[in-house]
Amino acid sequence: MSERLEILKKARDRMIEDRDAHAKVLAAPFERDTAERARNKFVEFQALIDALDRAISGASLVPVRN
Repeated sequence: MSERLEILKKARDRMIEDRDAHAKVLAAPFERDTAERARNKFVEFQALIDALDRAISGASLVPVRN
């Protein structure tokens, strides 16, 4: 696996951990301010994860250059 692909996968794993922390807040009893911030952050992290997924797919298709 190329270094680029490895870095992208590590970044994706980190973003999933951060997203899941916000999902826990959303699953907890409702508190308006906390829930609104968690919802916005969840959406932000999910968009970033989707972008990383596309980058991973693209990096998987690109031949490694030496």
